Amino acid sequence: MPLSFTFSEKSFSDLPGWGEDDHAAAFAAFRRSALHAPIKPYRTGSLGVDFNAFAEAYAEARAVSAPNRSQARSFFEQHFVPMLGKVENGLGLVTGFYEPEVEASPVRTERFTVPLLSRPADLIDIDDGNRPAGIDPYLAFARRTDDGPVEYFNRSEIERGALAGQNLEIAWLAEKVDAFFIHVQGAARLKMTDGRLIRVTYAAKSGQRFTGPGRILSDLGEIPLEKVTMQSIRAWFKAHPERIDEILWQNPSYIFFREAAVDDAALGPVAAAKVPLTPGRSVAVDRLLHTFGTPFYIDAPTLTAFDGKPFRRLMIAQDTGSAITGPARGDLFAGSGHAAGEIAGVVRNAADFYALVPRALLNGATR
Repeated sequence: MPLSFTFSEKSFSDLPGWGEDDHAAAFAAFRRSALHAPIKPYRTGSLGVDFNAFAEAYAEARAVSAPNRSQARSFFEQHFVPMLGKVENGLGLVTGFYEPEVEASPVRTERFTVPLLSRPADLIDIDDGNRPAGIDPYLAFARRTDDGPVEYFNRSEIERGALAGQNLEIAWLAEKVDAFFIHVQGAARLKMTDGRLIRVTYAAKSGQRFTGPGRILSDLGEIPLEKVTMQSIRAWFKAHPERIDEILWQNPSYIFFREAAVDDAALGPVAAAKVPLTPGRSVAVDRLLHTFGTPFYIDAPTLTAFDGKPFRRLMIAQDTGSAITGPARGDLFAGSGHAAGEIAGVVRNAADFYALVPRALLNGATR
């Protein structure tokens, strides 16, 4: 798809607040993608921002470890051209995500009864090459059986014991709602009762479509849609503990995890772009459309949850999500722990998305 169909070229002077941003913080996140790029190239998104066009910028970023804010700004202005993403209603949308941090036990106890599970041995990847007739074409995972792949157990079946006895438990939590939101975020830091701090990250899923509890509660008339936030959902569950399964089991999708180390407490988990997420600088995008590593300048003037100021920041595309669809749709990584959750849980704001497209692409210098 030609870029002109999706983006309109701008100058950096057109970007509200560009001169006030901390470009050095964005550069640090960008450099992590630059360091990963030689290991495994990112797939070029269908909008046509060719991965190969980043080669010069990536090479320079690998050679410069810590520029100051002025140098970092010059770097982005030298290598990129801002392009405003076109959307039908004129504005894009940002939401927020974070890495929860909760207490957990390595063994089941009277208090810790809710498991986080690792990937089962009978869970297989499927695609158009091995998907049997009759299975939902949306499904990317299935259960291996002697008669061929079938749809995997759903959330209700798993929580009622479909996988019991397989020793899949990585850790045990005290609250089912905490476990559910870890599933939603796809990662967590666990403060283990034996003194360890470990991380769990996404390994696979049962495959069914995600159905959010906020939409369900809104449809039931329990929470007005405009007031649905992570905080309001948690408050509703706390007030109605007897209805937790009723609501959560309407979401059939179930997430499996793997254990990972916490190498740098200041960074988030390694995400879809295979680099650790940077709080306030990494953004999840539609990976079918966009190319990981692309810088996006996001202007969301009504969003003030991050620092009390209108959100105008240079972000780096380093993750994705099933709910993140469209050219001007982003999920902002707020960080790890409770404070980050308080930010992420209330983010739902209109925004302009300026993709910083490599000048090499516009000059026809890619290979």
